[in-house]
Amino acid sequence: MSSKADIETDSFAPHKIAVLADVHGNYTALRAVVADAKRHKATDFWFLGDVLLPGPGSTDILALLADLGITTWPRGNWEDLLVNGHAKNLDVTDPQRLYFTRHAMYQDQFLDATTYQRLADMPLTVTHHIGGLTFRLSHNLPDKNYGQELIPTEQQANFDRLLTSEIDVALYGHTHRQLMRYGSDGQLIVNPGTVGMAFTNPGKVQHDLRAMYALITVAGSRVTNVDLRKVEYDKDAELERARVRKLPYFDLYSDQILAGVGYTHNRPVLAAYAGAHGYVAEVARYVEQ
Repeated sequence: MSSKADIETDSFAPHKIAVLADVHGNYTALRAVVADAKRHKATDFWFLGDVLLPGPGSTDILALLADLGITTWPRGNWEDLLVNGHAKNLDVTDPQRLYFTRHAMYQDQFLDATTYQRLADMPLTVTHHIGGLTFRLSHNLPDKNYGQELIPTEQQANFDRLLTSEIDVALYGHTHRQLMRYGSDGQLIVNPGTVGMAFTNPGKVQHDLRAMYALITVAGSRVTNVDLRKVEYDKDAELERARVRKLPYFDLYSDQILAGVGYTHNRPVLAAYAGAHGYVAEVARYVEQ
């Protein structure tokens, strides 16, 4: 069962909602998106999960979200991986799990126990009510924050799982691809794409490494506009932040930012990199503590 946090907002005032997802530790991209949303007069900011890792951002990102009024969001699968890595619950004989544990080890210098607990306690869904419309926010499916059921080419039945008769608009992230479509009963479904971790997706149209978000306008009891936005940001500045902060797996992060190459599921590359940089021994000592 998914848990829920309900947030009420003024139903009568016009709203321009900036919907953000999948920051993944990229503070530079987040700042660029927030600046663009403010230039376009955003009145509300919502977030759909995956806040940290693999980028160097940490409490700076959490503070920026808090300044925007975002204190609760649907818990992403990377929140789970960060919390479990910190708790040393992952099988570090798996290069992928070692990767997340090494990143949790890195984040320990910034995050305290209260912050880890807050991330662990985030609900799987958040509900907002605006203008007579009910919005449900989830990272992926309402009861499952991981998996590939909602990539854009999947079947309609999978997207209908985001909806019930009470939901007018479903917002989800996780796939890192922007999308607007409808449920079988006409409800609106929007994915804002990723703020900080764009992939090189197949085809010329989808190849775009800018920071992404959605700007949704609600007037009265209607959604009057959905603007799937892409924003340039200073990738060199982000990588310099990572270098100065001594981010683990730096070269892989550089490939991600500059070329859109993801290594999260590439166990041979993760194993080779961890072995070459001494991460296996470091994580072993960390787990033993």
